[in-house]
Amino acid sequence: MTGRVAAVNLGVVTEAEWAGDASGRSGIDKRPVDGPVLVRFDGVVGDFIGERAHHGGPDQAVYAYAEEDAGWWAAELGRAVRPGGFGENLTTYAVDVTGAVIGEQWQVGAALLQVTKPRTPCTTFAGYWGVPDLIKRFTARALPGAYLRVLREGEVGPGDPVEVVERPAHGVTIGEVFRATSLEPELLPRLLDAEDLPEKIREKARRRLAARR
Repeated sequence: MTGRVAAVNLGVVTEAEWAGDASGRSGIDKRPVDGPVLVRFDGVVGDFIGERAHHGGPDQAVYAYAEEDAGWWAAELGRAVRPGGFGENLTTYAVDVTGAVIGEQWQVGAALLQVTKPRTPCTTFAGYWGVPDLIKRFTARALPGAYLRVLREGEVGPGDPVEVVERPAHGVTIGEVFRATSLEPELLPRLLDAEDLPEKIREKARRRLAARR
């Protein structure tokens, strides 16, 4: 089955005491839009980002989360989780987001996107959902979604196919990176094989490995 974009979501300004931005504003509340949006090198046009120190930028220009993984959480929490509920720009269907290889390239609409890193859960995420232990539960489930950099700008809309056009041979996946940096440090050496992984994460892996020797 060909993967596709189930929804494209843009953040609205949310003011709350749990918001990570110093101004008390967050863009985690993302809402589906009806038509295509322009995806640029620095992010999705029309998407609000509150705390730019930790969100946005070239390595985190777009965030994708799988509809199937959101369905698991809906059953776990006993409530509906709408598209954009994870703060994702792209809700995907029939795309193995957790199994995506670092550096893998996706043709999505007119844009060319590249898988860079998993999402790290934060207190803003837990506050938005109103689930105090969400960080612990999200980490244990290890379905983090994937950040993407933009290799070619273009419009992306609901229903667009998601085609993997290139996949690096190292095989290091989003799921492995997430587990290596959280619950399974024995996976840390694998991260050094993923050249397209942001250098900040690779350097962290080197430091942790050196400390264990």
